[in-house]
Amino acid sequence: MSFERRMGPTGGGCAVEGARKRRVEDLALFGGPRAFAEPLHVGRPHLGDRDAFLRRLTDILDRVWLTNSGPYEQEFEQRLAAVLGVQHCVVMCNATVALEILIRALGLQGEVLLPAFTFIATAHAVEWQGLTPVFCDVDPSTHNLDPEAVERRITARSSAIIGVHLWGRPCPVEALEEIAARHKLALVFDAAHAFGCTHRGRPIGGFGNAEVFSFHATKVLNSFEGGAVATNDDDLADRLRVMRNFGFTGYDHVESVGTNGKLTEVAAAMGLTSLESLDRFIALNRQQYHAYREVLSGIPGVALLSHDEQERRNYQYIVVEIDQAAAGVTRDAMQAVLLAERILARRYFFPGCHRMAPYCQRGGGRTELASTDRLASRVLCLPSGSGLEMRDIAVMADIIKLVVENSATVMRRLRDE
Repeated sequence: MSFERRMGPTGGGCAVEGARKRRVEDLALFGGPRAFAEPLHVGRPHLGDRDAFLRRLTDILDRVWLTNSGPYEQEFEQRLAAVLGVQHCVVMCNATVALEILIRALGLQGEVLLPAFTFIATAHAVEWQGLTPVFCDVDPSTHNLDPEAVERRITARSSAIIGVHLWGRPCPVEALEEIAARHKLALVFDAAHAFGCTHRGRPIGGFGNAEVFSFHATKVLNSFEGGAVATNDDDLADRLRVMRNFGFTGYDHVESVGTNGKLTEVAAAMGLTSLESLDRFIALNRQQYHAYREVLSGIPGVALLSHDEQERRNYQYIVVEIDQAAAGVTRDAMQAVLLAERILARRYFFPGCHRMAPYCQRGGGRTELASTDRLASRVLCLPSGSGLEMRDIAVMADIIKLVVENSATVMRRLRDE
C-alpha cells in the first residue's frame, strides 16, 4: 500500500498532479513546473467548530459587550487556568504585550538573561521596557537555554532569566530554578510554543514566577491574536490585571501606570472554540509529524527534531536541521529549492537575536554564541497545520531527497545562476 493511502488525507492539500520530481531539471528553481498550485505555509491556522464560534459571536453582538472583561474573557481565563493547573491565567491582547506587562509587574531592572535563539519579540519585550537583553547560548542538542551559559553571563545588574520552551520542548527548568534562586533572580518562561505540553508530567505553565503563552493564529491554540500570563502568585496576578487595564483598580480610580492589554470578547470566543478542539488539533499535528519522520528517515544530512513521547507535546513545528557536510547542500540552498515549489519553509530563528538590529549595532553581534550561530545556519521549519495532506508531505520529501542525491549538481547550478 502506498504511503499516501496508508496515511490518508488530512485536509485540502494542493500538490499538482504529475508534478513529482525525478531529475534536477524538474525542479521549479531550474525551470520545471511548481509542485504545488497553492503555497504551503508553516503553521497554517487550525479552526475549531465554526458553528460553535458563530453562536458565541451572535451572543456577543446580542449582549453588546465587546471588550473590558466580558463573560467570554472570564470563562477563557478560568478554563485556561484549569488546563494549565495554575491559580491564575491573565489573558492579554497578545503574548508580546503580556511579556512586557509581566516585566513591569515584576519590577525588573537592569539586565535580563535570555537565549539569542528565539523569536525577536522575546528580546524586544525586554528592550521596550528599558532593560538590557543579555543574550546567552543554547544547548545544541535541545535548542533551549544552556544553564552554564546563563551562569557565565550573570552580573550585579542581572534581575531575571527568561527561558524559552522552544518548539514546545521544555527548558532545563530545575537547573534554571536553582541558578535563579542562588542569585536571587526572577525566573520567567516564554511558553509561546508550549501550550498543551508537559515537563516531568506537569503541564507547562506553572514553573518559575510566571509563564507567558501565545494564542497567535499560527499557534496550536489560537484566539486570532492573544496571549496570557500563567502564575500561582496571587499578588502578581492582581498587578497584571490592573496594568493591562490602564492601571484602574476601580471606577475612575487609577492606582498605577498601566496600558491597554485587554483581550476582546471576539478573540476570547475564538480561544474557547479552539480550546474545545485542542485534542483534535494536536492529534493532527502528531500525525503530520510522524508522517514527516517516516518519509525523511534515511535522507543524509536531514535530521528531524525529536520529541519525548512519554510527555505531552503539541507537535506544532516541523523542525529539521540541514547538515551541509552530510547533505552536500546548505540550508539556504534547500530553502531556495523549496520556495520555488511554493513550499514556504522558514529559517527559524535566523540569524539569531544577537545579530539583528539594533542589538548587533551595540556589540551584541560580537557576542560569541557558537551553538546559536550554528543552529541559525541549519534549522528549517517545514509546512504544517490545517489543509496539509499526507501526499503533500510525501511530495516534499521526494524533493528534499532529490536535492540531496544530486547535491553537487544543485549547488553548482545555484552558483552559476
